[in-house]
Amino acid sequence: MLRASFDERLPWLAGLHTPDEDVRFFRHQVLPGSQAYGAFDDVRLIGIIAFREGWIDHLYVLPNAQRRGIGAALLAVATSAWPDLSLWTFQRNVGARNFYERHGFIAVEETDGSLNEEKEPDVRYRWRRP
Repeated sequence: MLRASFDERLPWLAGLHTPDEDVRFFRHQVLPGSQAYGAFDDVRLIGIIAFREGWIDHLYVLPNAQRRGIGAALLAVATSAWPDLSLWTFQRNVGARNFYERHGFIAVEETDGSLNEEKEPDVRYRWRRP
């Protein structure tokens, strides 16, 4: 699911990791230090969010399941758990940026990408509970 979402919405970064590398990353780095929740249709996982105090580390919804409220529902889990959250997304990921801005996140920092693995300019968003 991660790879399908990432590759369709960010094709310029396709193939950065293998599926096995993605599984190892989630199993050994993301899940041990995060709260993770999934959204399911009748037969499969269609969305996931992983967050920890102060940070949303991952939010993915399968492209063919987007625009149905799944991302908003997953985001609501994180915003109900913590009063102040930040996240990073790529500057070119206009769909994600619009999604976060619709849900009250504000861009607070932009970088040239030199410090991220993808070397892709990114933007940090912040949300605070009213």
